[in-house]
Amino acid sequence: MEDNALSEDEIIRIYGMRWNIETFFKASKSLLKLGREFQTRSYDSAVAHTAIVFARYTFLKWLRRQENAPKTYGGLFFALCEDVQDMELSDALRSLMSLFMETINGYGTEDTETIKSKVTNWIASQSRYIKGLFQNLCWES
Repeated sequence: MEDNALSEDEIIRIYGMRWNIETFFKASKSLLKLGREFQTRSYDSAVAHTAIVFARYTFLKWLRRQENAPKTYGGLFFALCEDVQDMELSDALRSLMSLFMETINGYGTEDTETIKSKVTNWIASQSRYIKGLFQNLCWES
C-alpha cells in the first residue's frame, strides 16, 4: 500500500460528499431542466437560468427537509450566530416580493404593467404554497 493512498474511511467520506453533488446535478438536469428549459447564446442569460434552476432545487430541498427531517444544522447555525436574524422562508419571500413591488411601482413606465402581469401570471402558475404566500398581492397604482 502506497504512503499517499487513501484509507477506506476517507474514500467513503469523499464518495459521500460526491454523491450529494451528483444527485444535485442529476436533479438539476433531468427534473429541473437545466440547459433544456430554454436556449440562449447570451452568457448573462445562461447564468440567470442556472441561478433560477439552482434556486428551485434549494427551495424544493428545503420543503422536503421541512416535511421529513425538521432537525437541521440551521438551528445550530442561528444559535451560534447572534448577528443573523432568524427569518422564516415565507417571511423572506414576502419581504423580497414587497421590495420588488416597491421598486416596480417607482419606475412609472409603460413596461411596468407588463412586468406586473408577468409576475402575477408566474405566481398563478406556482404551487399552492407560493400562491398562498402571495394571495393578497396588491399592486399600488
